[in-house]
Amino acid sequence: MAVEITDANFEEVVLKSDKPVVVDFWAAWCGPCRMVGPIIDEMHSEYDGKAIIGKVDVDANPGVSAQFGVRNIPTILFVKNGEVADKSVGAVPKAQLTSKLDALL
Repeated sequence: MAVEITDANFEEVVLKSDKPVVVDFWAAWCGPCRMVGPIIDEMHSEYDGKAIIGKVDVDANPGVSAQFGVRNIPTILFVKNGEVADKSVGAVPKAQLTSKLDALL
């Protein structure tokens, strides 16, 4: 299961991480988010120790969602050294997400 990222722990978990971070902005009512969710959970297991894979529930955490201008979900941000290095919007294949992450490792 991916790391739960909230408005409260975002800075600590994402911005101060010494590893690349994948942040999935999602909501329970979003169909495409439910398609991407299992991929995010798989990546969490596969990249354990190499990257942090987390999820932000946009309904429960409007602060970070607004901070990064997330208007469509799922939006997946790839963060390295506290900066957004890449981004993916919508339901995309796992290969597309892993290639973006691999480029940051």
